[in-house]
Amino acid sequence: MMVVSLGVFNASGGNEWLRGALRYVRAVLIALAAFGASAISGGNVYGQGLQQADGQDFPQRELVIGTKEAPPFAMKDADGNWSGISIDLWREVAQRLGLKYRLGEEPNVQKLIEATSRGDYDVSVAAITITAERERIVDFSQPFYDTGLGIAVSVNSVSVWREIIRTMISAGFLQAAGALIGISLLVGALVWLFERRHNEDFGGPLGRGLGASIWWSAEAMTQASTGHRGPITIAGRALAIVWMVVSIITIAVFTASVTSALTTRQMRGLVNGVEDLSGVRVGTLANSATISFLDGERIKPRTFSQVADGLKALETGSIDAFVYDKPLLAWTVEQHFSSTVQILDVDFEPQSYGFAIPLGRAYRKEIDVAVLQAIHDQRWRRILFQYLGEKR
Repeated sequence: MMVVSLGVFNASGGNEWLRGALRYVRAVLIALAAFGASAISGGNVYGQGLQQADGQDFPQRELVIGTKEAPPFAMKDADGNWSGISIDLWREVAQRLGLKYRLGEEPNVQKLIEATSRGDYDVSVAAITITAERERIVDFSQPFYDTGLGIAVSVNSVSVWREIIRTMISAGFLQAAGALIGISLLVGALVWLFERRHNEDFGGPLGRGLGASIWWSAEAMTQASTGHRGPITIAGRALAIVWMVVSIITIAVFTASVTSALTTRQMRGLVNGVEDLSGVRVGTLANSATISFLDGERIKPRTFSQVADGLKALETGSIDAFVYDKPLLAWTVEQHFSSTVQILDVDFEPQSYGFAIPLGRAYRKEIDVAVLQAIHDQRWRRILFQYLGEKR
């Protein structure tokens, strides 16, 4: 009985236990499979989310890139093809980021900045100076080129007669001449006081006597006196001796100063640095950042729509100096004005160039990274050498 009972238990209860265990294992496997599927599905969703986030940084279309002609940073040939430092750098950035784009053109930097701020362009690429005023309406990429302002002057010698006239109407000359004339009038009046009752040359009516005394004083000052008249009193002659000695020294110093100033200007030119700009006729490019600098120096410039127009005015003598971004000046002079215009070996007002981007665009970060990578690449050094001859 015991064996049979045990066999029955093993046959019936064991089968039920096995079936229960199999059901449990199957349930566990189903749960694991479901969890794995959800994990895999969740992983795919997360991965797709990251991919979409990266893709959404740039608009899912062909980008519109704004530019303007600013040799050697942006230049357009007769066939409409663009090249230059900024253009080549943008091509490198676009290649790194896998971007498709087309170029649009504006007539000047101000209109380019305004169009970018409105969102007409996704990025603007040219010789765009980063300034606080522009930063208010657009964002800028990392700077890719640091430079400063330069001064272009004519290589032709300064006109002597023009410099004589300029010197004669200068404040210093007029002050010195006024002082000499004033002293001459004072000496003439004193001579008249001393001589009017003792010397017929300086006597008579007030107008005649005083006029004669002043005329004699002027003759004595310029050593042009004929000697046919002069003071006869002791006081008058003593004053005359002092005046003659003082006037000889004064005239000699005055003449030497004027001659030295004219000679120096002839040899060195009118403009040799920033400090000379306030006293000459200055030109610059309209709507450029240079105007803010000149306004700060209280210099009212004559503006031109193109750099070449300003350099032509420099050639003809309409202006004395043209102030603008030094690399752009150097390029234009080298290409078209090398025999008539020179760039002074000075630079000032440091500034940087960057790409302009509409405010708040998510892709600015990616452009920053790509720009930094590009300008630390060997190809960037070749670009600078190609256009500027710089070995940076």
